[in-house]
Amino acid sequence: MDKINKTGKGFFIAFEGIDGSGKSTQIHILNERMKQAGICCYTTMEPTDSPIGSLIHQIMTGRVKADNRVIAALFAADRLDHLLNDVDGIVHKINEGTTVITDRYYFSSYAYHSVDMPMDWVIQANGPSSDILRPTVTVYLDISPDTALERIAQNRFHQELFEKKSRLVKVREKYLEAFEKLADVERVVVIDGSRSRQEIADDIWREVSRCLDVR
Repeated sequence: MDKINKTGKGFFIAFEGIDGSGKSTQIHILNERMKQAGICCYTTMEPTDSPIGSLIHQIMTGRVKADNRVIAALFAADRLDHLLNDVDGIVHKINEGTTVITDRYYFSSYAYHSVDMPMDWVIQANGPSSDILRPTVTVYLDISPDTALERIAQNRFHQELFEKKSRLVKVREKYLEAFEKLADVERVVVIDGSRSRQEIADDIWREVSRCLDVR
C-alpha cells in the first residue's frame, strides 16, 4: 500500500491502544528518535485541552453526565477542532512541514464508542476528520486488559469511565474489528505492547521508519 496521507511536507502518526497500553511513553521515545533523524516533530493528544476537550475530560471523570451519543459527538467535534484550529491545529503544523504525532485519533472513537452504538455510525460521525486527514501510519500498542488495569492502578488515583475490565475487553475487540474493516484505506501496524520498553520502541521505530522512508 502506498503512503496513505501526507499533507505538505509533514507526516502524521497516530498512536492507539486501550488505556494503560504505554502510548505516552512510546510517543516520547519516538519523538526523540525522529528529532535525532532530523525530522521536526510536534506531539499532541486527544481529547485536547480546548473547551470541547475540557468538557470531555469532565465527563470521563464523572463530574458531568452525558448520553453516549453526546460523548461520541463531542469527541468528533474536538477532533475537528484539533485538526483545523489556526493556532496549533494538526493540518497547520503538517502544512508547515512538521511531523505530528498524536496520542489517539479517530480509531479511538471507532473502538470505544462502538461498544455502545453501531460502528458505522461512529465512522460516519468522524467522516469529516478522515476526509481531511488520514494518518500516514497508525501505531496500535496491543496489550491485555489485565495488564492495562495493572498499569493504570500503579499510575492513577482514579479510574476514568472507559477503564473497567469488561469494557476494555470489548474495546480491544472493537479496535481489531475496525482495523479489519478499514484495512483497504488505513495503514495500521500492530505492536506487542507487553514486552520491555526498549523492545517495543525498537519495533515502532522499525515500522515507522519504513512507512516514512526514514533512515
